[in-house]
Amino acid sequence: MSDTEARGTEEGLGTEEGLGTEEGPGTKEGPGTKEALGAGEGARDVRGVRAAETDLTAPSDPETPGFSGRLTAPLLLGSLLNPLNTTMISTALVAIGHSFGIGAADTAWLISVLYLASAVAQPVLGKLADALGPRRIFLAGLVVVFASGLVGAVAPSFGWLIVSRLLLGIGTSAAYPAAMSVLRDEGRRVGRPAPRTVLARLSFASLGSAAVGPTLGGLLVAVVGWRGIFAVNLPIALIALAAGLIWIPADPPREPTTTANDTATPRLTLDPLGIGLFATALTLLVFFLLDLAHPMWWLLAPFAVLSALLVWWQLRRPRPFIDLRMIVRNGPLARTYLRHGVSYLLIYCVMYGFTQWLEEGRGLSSGETGLLMLPMSVTALVCSLLGARTKGIRGPLTLGCLLLTGGAGLLLFVDGSTPIAVLLLAGACFGVPQGLIGTSNQAAVQAHAPPESIGSAAGLQRTAQYIGAIAASSLIALAYGQAASDNGLHLMAGASAVLSVLLIVLTVTDRALRAHR
Repeated sequence: MSDTEARGTEEGLGTEEGLGTEEGPGTKEGPGTKEALGAGEGARDVRGVRAAETDLTAPSDPETPGFSGRLTAPLLLGSLLNPLNTTMISTALVAIGHSFGIGAADTAWLISVLYLASAVAQPVLGKLADALGPRRIFLAGLVVVFASGLVGAVAPSFGWLIVSRLLLGIGTSAAYPAAMSVLRDEGRRVGRPAPRTVLARLSFASLGSAAVGPTLGGLLVAVVGWRGIFAVNLPIALIALAAGLIWIPADPPREPTTTANDTATPRLTLDPLGIGLFATALTLLVFFLLDLAHPMWWLLAPFAVLSALLVWWQLRRPRPFIDLRMIVRNGPLARTYLRHGVSYLLIYCVMYGFTQWLEEGRGLSSGETGLLMLPMSVTALVCSLLGARTKGIRGPLTLGCLLLTGGAGLLLFVDGSTPIAVLLLAGACFGVPQGLIGTSNQAAVQAHAPPESIGSAAGLQRTAQYIGAIAASSLIALAYGQAASDNGLHLMAGASAVLSVLLIVLTVTDRALRAHR
């Protein structure tokens, strides 16, 4: 993913740090550089883009020529599919388990397989969008999403649901990086970067769809059954596909990159061996984590070997799949990844584990559970907007960590007779951090990542989030076994409380955050 694309990625969108700092648009490192324009363009084009950059200090209108609503509409629809599907299934897991006669330990695979596919596919498809053209990748991803929805809607067995979620993770991973590449190409065509309001809408589509996913999922299950969770992707994918075919312009010719020695090299550098080692090692880790009640210790040996090979190979590659050198040299960025992964481990424990307990432990229906999660969704939406507008990083992060600790503490005392008001408060305690921590860690990546590596840095933040989600599904499987219970919820809450305290320590002791209060 190029530096220009990274300016609009979800990890930096909507924040003051991501759009107004020295590393942001309008500087020598930003979208107006010769690298962003291509080696063969003339001085007149450079002056035109620099003049356009100056205009970024004034409010921009996304509906002005070059970034019309018709162009952005399919991009918004496509980009909301991945976050929506990661959270929407949380209120359908119990119904799916009852339908196929399986427990929480098995349905956890529906969570992990999507994150596993997304963790690998998103950076790969981002590079393919650069090399082959974003319109092609965007449309191809929507076709895969449609196929996944069809498979899930008619799945005769649980195994087919796993296949559906695997396809869904791959297909939805194409939309966001391809959308940012489309906007970059459009910016080159009209001579100015994408307006801030366009980028903010794209970011909000992702954050907002993730926040409302549990409530929407509960309503779908209550009205049409759990198959509606998969079938809802069919009309969305079709509408986005039709709009993309009509309104997204054809891909411009892809130019080869030029190295420091002025030699042309192919743009496509996927590092297939690195991708394969990463995917295989992560898959082995998932198999181990999802059966901690009966751990398969032998899996740790091949996992360790593959991890060692991955590190060795990534350090040898000039353009690795995972830039380990950047992580090792950049302590503040590495701590941001750790903080982000642990935060989402806790958030997803509630997103998936609490909702299962509400249905099996409390005896609520899927629709009632979705409505009960509405305060969490609303507070997450509101706080994501507030977090995107604030200039500070340390303050919102600290507040989010404190609320995670408070929410986990509340869940320690929850049982089948707990008043609904307390359950609503517990959900809200996790909704606020979802908004604040997500946007603040995005800003931290923008602040700490080197400008020339911002694309890979943003992708690694997503990977940390996916690994946190996989760890959450493992903790849920260990705590619940075959059915959610009060004891399982308390075990999960206790582990979450301990991790929340560690997260507070990690945040308040990070000296790099003191400059971003």
